[in-house]
Amino acid sequence: MLDPEPDAALMRFIAMAAETTGFLKGAQGGPMPGWHTPGRDNAAALQRLHDALALRYPQAGKPFWAVRMWTNLVWQPAYLAATAVHYHGALPDLSAISQKVEGVHVDGYRLKPGPQLEGDVETLIDAAGAQLRVLSEAMLDEVNAFVKLKPIPAKRLLTDRMLGIMVRLARQRPDLSPAVIAGYSNRWLAAMGLTGQGELEFITLHDGRQAPIIARKGCCLDYLIEPDYYCASCPKQSDAVRLARQKADAETALAG
Repeated sequence: MLDPEPDAALMRFIAMAAETTGFLKGAQGGPMPGWHTPGRDNAAALQRLHDALALRYPQAGKPFWAVRMWTNLVWQPAYLAATAVHYHGALPDLSAISQKVEGVHVDGYRLKPGPQLEGDVETLIDAAGAQLRVLSEAMLDEVNAFVKLKPIPAKRLLTDRMLGIMVRLARQRPDLSPAVIAGYSNRWLAAMGLTGQGELEFITLHDGRQAPIIARKGCCLDYLIEPDYYCASCPKQSDAVRLARQKADAETALAG
């Protein structure tokens, strides 16, 4: 079946997502063979992803494979939702997003043409957050058909993703005050049912600027493949170490 005529608004959105992130790779149209698509039988695609993770990281074990399956499935929808709200100014339907599964990664997406919701930022956050909540709950059920991942750890990992996107937004949009960034962050988490699973903190940089950092409650388990190494924001560290590392990262990012 041929793809429909190009949807100009959707093509602008896809281009905007690629430009603002530097890594999102999308196209208009329905799912390609072997891709993950909500509402379809995705068992084969998820089995491939599971087996690839188990083969690449045998020592990490099932908890790590579960986390990586989950974070692979949700990262693109999260970035696309934020792009729609904070850069594009309109929300396409993300509920039927198709995602490319290849090796240990989910990278690449397709969206179907259709009307886009317009409104102020708060309205769009609420709508996009609701879409992400439904989508992520269905994806978690799919992951649990292969390896067990409890809802609370899953929610904390999704929270970390959204908070990281808010940190990125603050760096790309210095016109947005810390109060505005905090307000957006809280609204996203509320719309997605993630309130209390993590939050933004603000630190003072050497030049007096206030920069957001992530106060995480969950762990990505990357230390299972790199023993003795923790992410800068990892909650397994002391607060003093975590804050020092995140401050250094923020200084470097904003100096570039």
